[in-house]
Amino acid sequence: MGSETAMSPKITVELLRQLRQAMRNARYIAEPIQAYIIPSGDAHQSEYIAPCDCRREFICGFNGSAGTAIVTEKHAAMWTDGRYFLQASQQMDNNWTLMKMGLKETPSQEDWLISVLPENSKVGVDPWIIAADQWKNMSKALTSAGHSLVAVQDNLIDAIWTDRPSRPSTPLITLDLTFTGLTWQDKITALRSKMAERKISWFVATALDEIAWLFNLRGSDIEYNPVFFAYAIVGMSTIRLFVDAKRLTRPAVREHLQLDTPPKAEMRIQTAPYESVFTELQAVCASLGPKEKVWVCDKTSCSLMQVIPKVRRSRDSDALIKDAVALCELFAWMEKEIPKGTVTEISAADKAEELRSQQKDFVGLSFPSISSVGPNGAIIHYRPLPETNRTLSQNEVYLLDSGAQYMDGTTDVTRTMHFGTPSAYEKETFTYVLKGHIAVSAAVFPNGTKGHLLDSFARQALWESGLDYLHGTGHGVGCFLNVHEGPCGISYKTFADEPLEAGMIVSDEPGYYEDGSFGIRIENVVLVVPANPKYNYRNKGSLTFEPLTLVPIQVKMMDTGLLTQKERDWVNEYHRQCRETVGAELERQGRKEALDWLVRETQPIV
Repeated sequence: MGSETAMSPKITVELLRQLRQAMRNARYIAEPIQAYIIPSGDAHQSEYIAPCDCRREFICGFNGSAGTAIVTEKHAAMWTDGRYFLQASQQMDNNWTLMKMGLKETPSQEDWLISVLPENSKVGVDPWIIAADQWKNMSKALTSAGHSLVAVQDNLIDAIWTDRPSRPSTPLITLDLTFTGLTWQDKITALRSKMAERKISWFVATALDEIAWLFNLRGSDIEYNPVFFAYAIVGMSTIRLFVDAKRLTRPAVREHLQLDTPPKAEMRIQTAPYESVFTELQAVCASLGPKEKVWVCDKTSCSLMQVIPKVRRSRDSDALIKDAVALCELFAWMEKEIPKGTVTEISAADKAEELRSQQKDFVGLSFPSISSVGPNGAIIHYRPLPETNRTLSQNEVYLLDSGAQYMDGTTDVTRTMHFGTPSAYEKETFTYVLKGHIAVSAAVFPNGTKGHLLDSFARQALWESGLDYLHGTGHGVGCFLNVHEGPCGISYKTFADEPLEAGMIVSDEPGYYEDGSFGIRIENVVLVVPANPKYNYRNKGSLTFEPLTLVPIQVKMMDTGLLTQKERDWVNEYHRQCRETVGAELERQGRKEALDWLVRETQPIV
């Protein structure tokens, strides 16, 4: 789970005045518009974006990863989900109305627009940063009410953003077979095989992680996400890569892509400027025969993911073991230092990064660490700042959600700890969360099961006590790519309709948040693997999960009386794996204090 920054509200009255003026300015738009939509994404529908694409944050102040702002002539509203209700309320001033998605009383964006707009209104949006399906649904709803959705080619936020950062163009990193298992030529061949099966003439790659994966390249254009700005169009005998030319000057990159020693014609990469993709795609479409089709994917293609080799599993496991070593060392250090009153949220996060950086093939963090103690833990995507930084004590619950990018994998892990004596209520709620975590991790389900069906497993114990949490239970995790990756997940919303398949890697992270008091979350990265139940109904086959994250779950926080024997057995077996696998690596690296801590924390419960 990623994090965003908590801060004081941004004063937006002047920015809103300028935007409303631009909505009537013939310099930017042929006819005045009565509303303007500012989505949170970029032209690639990325979840995490570069500073130059943070348009919604610029206009309203809210910097969470999910949300849509809409400005009319008289109103300004911003929709976000339950992860961000508290954060958004802190970051937006009183010129904005916070629309809490998922609550019964909150109107949809379409219904709200229809209720506040005058007749025959025009609603504008930058067509580059709204997904095609969103455009279709919004346009249909507005048209049925007598309004129209119009494309505004000149982004109006850019027009008033005088000091907007430039688009990054960081150096490219090449990955060899040690980390990928397949060459980019192998992947192109596999892709073309899929295209032939579906009678597809052209494949258009727009998602940044998809392009990075396909060409075995990485960049650092978006913080914590090793991707780079590019598009790709692949035909049965053509490969076109749209990328800033200065990225292609390094000999290692040119050799990797075989730009100076072209192979056979069908593997020759034609490069073009990043900005020229629209014109080139128009030309491709204009030349299509009557039966030719173009395959466009908004996000990582499930068909592409099917050809990921088994090497990924072992590499990811290596990265997660190294990550566990760093966290065991961190928690052993915290146990010793917290009683001194010198550890803060920021220093704990910094220490975690320092210890991870000592591990082989460490590249950087996979998102800003969520290091939160006491009431800050209730802010689901909290990020400590100097003005919010609290000292850790032996009297409050501490939540650390953090992860790293290694050359051989991406990690994301959350542990909730108490370094004194937790209250009965803290232990009770922690145990409900643990029961949900175990219910997902130990689940056995038929092939073809979709993620939303497993989401309720994680909530059952909380629901039985009248509690819940306002975020999904799990997301896909990349391999030295985005920490949030499609097409799979465990949630009641995003990616929930994608069937889980063996080889997919997702997170399992239920939680509970008591506003003003504490936050609890337990997160492991897990691998979907075949299961072998007693029967095999209609030969469908079954799946289950294998934990890849191997970091002890604090027994002190458990009310073991609430656990069934089956759940106790799961905890003991999980801790045995932690002790054996991570313990061996700690011993190999000579990290004795961390090894001693690991042994203490993984003693069996009865």
